[in-house]
Amino acid sequence: MIARITLPGRAGPLVISPPPWAASYPPPAARRVFAAAHVAAFPDGSIDWESTARFRVHLWSHGFGVAEAMDTAQRGMGLSWAQARELISRSAGQAAGWGGALAAGVGTDQLPEGGSYRLAEIISAYDEQLDHVQSSGAQVVLMASRALAATARSADDYLNVYGYLLRQADRPVILHWLGEAFDPQLRGYWGSADFTSAAAVVLGLVRQAGGKVDGVKLSVLNAGHEVALRRRLPAGVRLYTGDDFHYPELIGGGPDGHSDALLGAFAAVTAPAAAALHALDAGDTARYGEVMGRTRALSKKVFEQPTFHYKAGIAFLAWLNGLQPYFAMLDGFQGRRGASHLTRVFELAAGCGALLDPELASHRMRRYLEAGRE
Repeated sequence: MIARITLPGRAGPLVISPPPWAASYPPPAARRVFAAAHVAAFPDGSIDWESTARFRVHLWSHGFGVAEAMDTAQRGMGLSWAQARELISRSAGQAAGWGGALAAGVGTDQLPEGGSYRLAEIISAYDEQLDHVQSSGAQVVLMASRALAATARSADDYLNVYGYLLRQADRPVILHWLGEAFDPQLRGYWGSADFTSAAAVVLGLVRQAGGKVDGVKLSVLNAGHEVALRRRLPAGVRLYTGDDFHYPELIGGGPDGHSDALLGAFAAVTAPAAAALHALDAGDTARYGEVMGRTRALSKKVFEQPTFHYKAGIAFLAWLNGLQPYFAMLDGFQGRRGASHLTRVFELAAGCGALLDPELASHRMRRYLEAGRE
C-alpha cells in the first residue's frame, strides 16, 4: 500500500510505494556475501533475544550469510564477551536449523579496556574465543584487537600473535582489518599507519599461513587501497569488502576481478541488495548496477562521520521494517544519532526500496518524530 508522510524540511509529503523485491532470495552464486548483524534491545537496555534472532532469519532468507558478534553488534561498545559468547551459541543453533552461513568474531574484549597486557595474555584471550567459535561450528573471523594495537611494538608482534592463532584454526579464517574510521583505537594496526606498509605485513601473514586464510575483510573506506590489496592476494584468497561507501563497484568488479563482501551496509539495505545480487547471478549487470547503486546514498548517510555510530542507523531501519518492537540498543546507543540524521535515513531508505512496508515504516516514523527525539 502506498504511504504518504510529511517530514521536517520537505515542502510536500513524501510518497512511498511498496518495493518490487521478492520476499526471499537464494544465496548468490557469483559472490560470497555476509551481512554484519546488530543486536536488538528492550528500552531498559537488555538484549531482546527474540528480535535479535528474527533479524538473522531476515538476513538468511535474503541469501546473506550472517557475520555474528562483530563491531555491528557493538563489540567493545555495549556488548560484553559474555553476551557475545551467548549470542554466537544461539546464532549457531539457528544457522544449523536454517542451513544458513555463519561467521563469528574472535577478539580479545574480555580484557578490560585501558589495561596494559603482555602478548601472552592477548593470545590467551584470543584463544578462549577461538575455541568457542570453532566449537560452535561458525567460521572464524579474527577481529582486530584494541589490546594488541596498544601493546604491539612492531609488525613482528602482529605476525607472532596471528601466526599462533592461524596454527590453532581448524579451517580457513577471515582476517578482519578494521580501519580507524570504525575504531580510532586501531590506528596503526599491523604496525604502521601507512596502508602500503601495513598491507605488506598482511600479505606476508597470508602467504605464510599455509592455506589457513579464506580471505581478508578490509574496512578502510578507500576503494583504491582495496583494489591494490585484492590484486596482490594469492590465488584462492578472497577480499571481503567492508567498504560501505564503494561496495557497488567493488562487488560488481571488472577485468581485474571483484570483491566478495562482509558488510554492515547489507544489514541496512538487505532486500534491494539481495535483488541486485540476484540480477548479477543472472548476468544482468545493468540491473545490478542500477539497484545496488541506488543503495549507496543510504549507506553513506548511515556511515557518515563519526562512522562508528552507524549501528544506530541499522537498528533504526530494523525497527521501521517491523523486525524489532523498539528502537532500542545496548547501552542506549540509539541516542548516538539525532532526529535530523535519522529523518534523512528514512528518506533515503524510501528512495532505494529499503522500507519493506511503507505504511508501517511511516507510522513508526511519525511516532519517532512526535516523541521529539534529537
